[in-house]
Amino acid sequence: MRLTDEILFEVEDGGIAVVTIDRPQARNAINSGVIEGLRQAWQRFAQDDTLRVAVLTGSGDKAFCAGMDLKQAAATGLRIPPRDMFPILGDAVRLDKPVIAAVNGAAYAGGFLFAQMCDLCVASDNALFGITEAKVGRGMPWAAPLAHMLPQRVMMELLLTGAPMTAQRAHDLGYVNAVVPLAELREKALAMARAIAANAPLTVRAARELVYMSSEMGRSAALRAAYPLFDSVYLSEDAQEGPRAFAEKRAPRWSGRGTPACARCSASKRRSLPFHTAATWWSRCPRPVGWVCWAWRAPAPIGWKRTCAGSTRTSAAVRMAWTS
Repeated sequence: MRLTDEILFEVEDGGIAVVTIDRPQARNAINSGVIEGLRQAWQRFAQDDTLRVAVLTGSGDKAFCAGMDLKQAAATGLRIPPRDMFPILGDAVRLDKPVIAAVNGAAYAGGFLFAQMCDLCVASDNALFGITEAKVGRGMPWAAPLAHMLPQRVMMELLLTGAPMTAQRAHDLGYVNAVVPLAELREKALAMARAIAANAPLTVRAARELVYMSSEMGRSAALRAAYPLFDSVYLSEDAQEGPRAFAEKRAPRWSGRGTPACARCSASKRRSLPFHTAATWWSRCPRPVGWVCWAWRAPAPIGWKRTCAGSTRTSAAVRMAWTS
């Protein structure tokens, strides 16, 4: 369907959305219709639970996106763009599902940004990546995350010279996941999307968050924070479905739902309680859900033993955790 004159939104089998910037006559440059259409596209993708992965691409074979429509910018006299002017993933727009950029030609300025903001990137062999703002006297504050994606001197070269790098160089530097002939680009992006969509959605979302969290924290802090990030995964229905499907030699049927309901204690209540209280709730549950009580999996915080010791129905698993 067409969300605006400039943005197409398609749904492929397997829970994949394809978002296309459709201004080939203007090298898919960013105008108000592109901005509004992308905003609608990301909202639609976020709200539809049947959609698990999105692909962002451009129309034609010349450009993925050539950046801001400078003619429109000159006509409006825009000075400092509002922080939320562009629907930038990870900034103005927050998603918890992966997006793949399929770069089909030039990705300059805002086009570079659109490729950068995606979680994965495949490119055609004619693609070029350039941050050209210095050539037109504009700014690129959005390029800050590149410090986690490219070597410092490569980033410096891109920003100061405005010269583009080829798809092959971007791949060699780890910025692009794969380079393919233009005719194979869409299928390559869809194949990657299908591989992700076939996996357990809660695990995919937590793993995606793990990558970004780890890039912003020190090693030890990231490791400590990573364990609770996956609590809802371990306690989900899918954590039981995966091993069950393997044992039964069939494809898993992912639900994407969190902790299954219990006879006495609700999943939402258990997840919202502090660690020591949640362990006590687990011990009172007549039918524990998940592979193992997650009280086993982490060191007991100060005061946890005293709090749980007040329960007359503390399980052997929790008592073991006290003394371990």
